[in-house]
This record gives sequence, C-alpha cells and structure tokens, in this order.
Amino acid sequence: MTVLPRTAWVLRGRLPFHVSALHERYGTVVRIAPNELAFSSPQAWRDIYGHKKAGEEEFPKFKGTYKVFPHLPTSVINSDRQEHGALRRQLSHGFSDRSMREQEPIIGSYVNLLVSRLNDAIKKNSSQNLREWYNYTTFDIIGDLSFGADGGFGCLQASDYHPWVQLITKSIRQGGIIQGLYHLGLTGPIVWASKMGLLADTKHRSIVHEKVAERMQAGERPDFLEGLIRKKDELKLDHGHLTMNASLLVVAGSETTATLLSGATFLLLTHPEVLKKLEQEVRSAFKTDEEITLLSVGHLSYMLACLNESLRQYPPVATGLPRVGPKGGALIDGKFVPEDTIVSVFQWAVNHDKHYWTDPKTFAPERWMSDPKYKDDELDAMQPFSVGPRNCIGRNLAYAEMRLILAKLVYNFDMSLAEDSRNWLRGQKAYTVWDKPALNVYLKPVVR
Repeated sequence: MTVLPRTAWVLRGRLPFHVSALHERYGTVVRIAPNELAFSSPQAWRDIYGHKKAGEEEFPKFKGTYKVFPHLPTSVINSDRQEHGALRRQLSHGFSDRSMREQEPIIGSYVNLLVSRLNDAIKKNSSQNLREWYNYTTFDIIGDLSFGADGGFGCLQASDYHPWVQLITKSIRQGGIIQGLYHLGLTGPIVWASKMGLLADTKHRSIVHEKVAERMQAGERPDFLEGLIRKKDELKLDHGHLTMNASLLVVAGSETTATLLSGATFLLLTHPEVLKKLEQEVRSAFKTDEEITLLSVGHLSYMLACLNESLRQYPPVATGLPRVGPKGGALIDGKFVPEDTIVSVFQWAVNHDKHYWTDPKTFAPERWMSDPKYKDDELDAMQPFSVGPRNCIGRNLAYAEMRLILAKLVYNFDMSLAEDSRNWLRGQKAYTVWDKPALNVYLKPVVR
C-alpha cells in the first residue's frame, strides 16, 4: 500500500468527498492510507476526541497536521496535555458567554457597519459578493478582539481586504497542500521553505509578531490575549509563544465563521420556503434594527436550526482532525486500533451519512426542532466544534457572530442569488477549509 492516492485526493481538494464515498460503500471505518483510518459514527467522536479518565492517555494530535514545523514554538492547538490545560484556562475567560455579552458593543459596531456599507454598495450595484463582505466583517471583529485594534483590520471601513488578510487566506490554502506533502515524507523542503520565509504562513507570523509587540505596549485591555500576557512569566510564554497563539486566534476566529455564513446564505437562498420562514421569524421578532442584539437573537429558534443545519450540510472544516492511537492501542467504536495509527472523523462524511440522518442530502432545519419526520436522526453525529478537552474554544464567539450577522441581514434586506452563483457549491474544493468562489447576491432594502 502507498500514501500516494491519499495525497492526490488532498492536492485535488477532494479528500472529504472521497472518504464519504468510501464510508458509504464499506461502512463506519475505512483505511485511507497504509497507517490511517477514518471513522464515521457518534461513538468515534467520543472515543477519539472525548475526555479521558484519570490515568488514560489522550489520542495525541498528528504532527503532520498540527506540528509540521518543529522549529516553531507551540500554541494552544498543538501543546501537550499539561501546557494545553494552562493555556486554555487563560484563554477561556475571553470566550465565555459573559465575555461575549461584555464584548457586544464591539461586535455589534462591526455588524452595524456591515449593514451600512452594504446599503452604500448596493446604490452602485445591487449584486454584492457576500463571501467578501463576511470575510471583511469577521476579520475586523477578530482583529479588534485579539489586538485591541480599533477598526479591526480596516476591511469594512475600506470595503476591501487588508493585505494581511489576503496573506492569511493564502496561508490557509497552502496549509492543506503542505499537509499532503508531509504525508509523502517531504518534511525537509517544507521546513526549509518556512525558514526561508517563502510561505504565506511565515509572512503572516511576522506581521502577528509585530502586532503582539504593539499589543503588549498598550497595557491591560479586556481582549483575548490579555490572559496570556498577564500570565506570560508564570506560563513561561516568550514572544514567540504569544505570536503563535495570536496567529491561531486570528485564523480560527475569522475564516471559519465567514465560511459558514457563506454556506448558510447559499443554502437559504436555494430553499425559498426555508428563507421565507426565517424572514417571518426575524422580522416579526423585532420592531427596529436596534432591538437586534446578541441577547435577543438567542430567542430565534428557527434561525439557530438554520445555522445548525448549515453546519451539517457545509461544515467549515470538512476534513478530519487527525489523532494518533495512544500507547498500547485503543478501542474506537468497538474496534481495536493499534498504537501510532492515524485516526479521525471526517465532518463532511459523518454529516452526510445515511445511518445517522434522514434524507442526509436534504437541507431541513426542522430536523433540529424535534420534527417527527427526523426523530431517528442522531444529532450528536455532528460535532462542528469537535468534542472533549480540545474542542474549539471559539464556539461562543462563532455562534454570537453568526446569529447577529444573519439576523441583521435578514431583517434589513430581501436577498436572492445572482445567476452566476446558482451552482456555488458545485465543484468546490476542500483543503483545511473550503476554497470558495464568489457568492453574488442581490440585496434590496426592506421598506418599512
């Protein structure tokens, strides 16, 4: 056996769909490389990623995804169990429900600016690329919340990308290709390219390094980095470690949320009956735009169902999150897996698995609202933020942004797809995240 077929699927951006087809044909566990297995079941989520009892080993993260460059400092995403716990405790305060409510003026100001900029833009052209606008918004929000930068990265203000943001999106795309090359054993050239500054990720980290220095000089501020900066001596965090954690926050806290919003918008606009029902819920819940807040959108049950169904149909991270079998091996969904075997659950595959979902290809928010038709759906098969001690710390921020942005757009605009975006999903490539084409949408202000 050889790793070449897997690498070819990765480089073509089609691995998640290939794995899904394998599961459909062969069942809940399939071999996708000589030493790599993919699982598709709710129990596999718990066994691979879930909390372990005292004395039990975690499934370590696979270095080919999380620690490709051994010369770089660690961060909360690739640190060992003890260091991860300490880092996460300091970061978790900034991502709590309480913190989100405290940060509402900041988040809300950018969402309001998005609506204002869209109103200006449609005076010139009623068709707007919402993929770009969602990116502008989420990058500005994370820039402010991470570095205390007023105006974020200035994307919404300029109605254009900051050069740094373009660098980030490029580094994400390169990341998927780098992981494919790692599987071929080509670590030497990859590390050399990183050290020589030839990769977008290297240039991105250089900018983050400067931003962290500016942030440290600014003194105390209730943002995401404050906990790490305050405890940097106790946690033995030098500038390099702070840079790696800040870099992670920026990338993870922007692109994935914008991706989900793009997917949700497309799915809603291609299912007019769902969109109409959502419009009725949002527009009947509020008399004015000012009433739409992080707290009030929490009562929109159908909108939450639409977002959850969008996460199922179009997970921002469609690939697997690879781990390695612990010493002595372990049971995954009742099957013994030897130590050092690479294992994962592919989100695209399990989210479209007919064993867990009624009509899995159908966009049906009702499955999240106790509709009898979907009573047999196993909702815990979907884990867009993963599970266990290393699940996504940004879940609260993601839901806060998604709910507020979608509610504001649905309240303020009638939306319809432009002709050139009607097949937006067809042929998309999925690396670490999706390589998305423009999402052109006609916007018409709602007259009240």
